[in-house]
Parts: sequence; C-alpha cells; structure tokens
Amino acid sequence: MSGEGTSETADTPEVWTVKKVLDWTIGYLKQHGCESARLDAEILLAHSRNCQRIQLYTEFDAPMTPEERATMRDLVRRRATLEPVAYLVGFREFFGLDFEVEPGVLIPRPDTETLVMTALEVANELPSPRILDVCTGTGCVPVAIAVNCAAAALTAIELDSQVHGIAQRNIEKHKLTDRITLLQGDLFSPLVDDASFDVITANPPYVTDAEMNTLQPDVRLHEPELALRGGADGLDIVRRLIPEAVIWLTDGGALMLEIGEQQGDAVVQLFEASNRYEPAEIVKDLGGRSRVVWAKKKPTS
Repeated sequence: MSGEGTSETADTPEVWTVKKVLDWTIGYLKQHGCESARLDAEILLAHSRNCQRIQLYTEFDAPMTPEERATMRDLVRRRATLEPVAYLVGFREFFGLDFEVEPGVLIPRPDTETLVMTALEVANELPSPRILDVCTGTGCVPVAIAVNCAAAALTAIELDSQVHGIAQRNIEKHKLTDRITLLQGDLFSPLVDDASFDVITANPPYVTDAEMNTLQPDVRLHEPELALRGGADGLDIVRRLIPEAVIWLTDGGALMLEIGEQQGDAVVQLFEASNRYEPAEIVKDLGGRSRVVWAKKKPTS
C-alpha cells in the first residue's frame, strides 16, 4: 500500500485492488510473526471495507478507496505489533454469535465452546433449567446457552467493572435482558440467599504462573492478567469454586469448569476430595485436549 514499500507517482498511479491489498497484507503480517496472517488480513480488510469476509472474494478486482486504504494501513500497522485482531475490529465470533470486545476484556476462544456444549447437553434435558455462569467475561457463555436453550433462565456474575459493562452490552445486543440477570462481584458473593441453580458454569483464570511467560505475545502483552493467571498450578480459583458452588446447586445440579489441558486429573481429585459431588468427568475439546471437568452434586442426606 502507499507509503509501505511501493511507489505511487502522479504519472503512474498504482491501483490497489482488494486482492492486491489482501496479498500484500498477508505477506507483511507473516514477516511480523502473525501465525494466522491470512485470516487476520481477511478480517481487517473486511472491517476496513465494512463488508462480510466472503465479499472480498467476489470483489477481488474492486479498487480500494483512499479512506478504506487509510483505515487498513492503521489496522495492519497495529496488528504487526501483535495487538489482537478482536480488539482492532471490536468483536469476536463465538458459537456462531458476535460479541463486543475491547482492550481489558478477555477475548472469547473456540476452546470455551466445549463448556457451552457440555452445559447444553444437561440443560436441554430439563424443563426449565436455572443456570449460573461465574467469571462471565464478555457474557459469551450465558448468551450462547440462552440462544440455544429457550427454556433456560440465566444469571451471570463478573468481578471487573469494565468487563461487566461489556457483558451487559452483549446481553442487550442479543436481546436477552429478560432471560439473563447480570450481577457484579467476586464469584458467588452477589447472590441472594435463596438462589439455587441446576447448572453452574465457569471459565476461571487457570494459566499457571510459569505459563504466563510462555503465552503468545498478543495474549501476554494485551489481554487482562486478571482473567488469565490462576496461581502456581493454575487452580487458585478452582479451589474456591468447587466447595462454594455446592451451596448454590440443587441436589443433582452440575458444576462445570473449563480447565487447562494438563489440569484434568488434578481437578477431578479436587472434586473427589470435597466429598460433595458424584464422580467427576473430563470432557475433551475438538482438538482432543482435556477442556472441561464437571460433576453433579450429591443429594443432601
């Protein structure tokens, strides 16, 4: 693009088509260490042109306007410093739905779709499931569950005030304010005394202290540590969730936790040590990695 290693003169103006900009951007991002250069380039270019990604391929020969190119140049420059694409365009797709994101908010990941699918398997067997999601972040988990389980009534809890605001906007965006109650506070602290739930889900911070330094730069440098760091073994919050959730679960209600792929056995042991749950089960994600551990509360004797 103009000013980025190419020449444009008054005598021979260079025509930058969609395809030309896309090809240039892919190469440029690869040079700057972006592992998903083609996908990144497509998302940024579609955002610059205010169109769907598929339209890029039906409009390969269309010239880019100066305004579109200026927008694209700025986005590419920022992505080359490994600023996350989701922050650049302001949204991330999750479970087929778009969610608003911004710096300071954990970006939804495909791994967490396993948590949603596990919850839906249980919830869709109940006539009117009551579901709680803690550490809700963008609200992607309760929104995805609500969209796919019409009978469910949901509550979501987020600690951080900025992230709570994003979650509220996402709930409103998907027109679910009548089905999802959003609260702010630490884990279960905002709940009223008589609240009870058939399913509790959580995607808590579970990255170990040692792993924090090995995360991809776009994650390590830009995403919130509060939503990532889980202590020496990554299970600081999990150790609180397992015993505290019992108070809020119905008999036979299920607690479902997203985990790191190496944490399955340790979390199963934590469920067992509490002596308040039936034997826990590990669910693998589509990549075959341990991703969710869940168990049902034992009946109260």
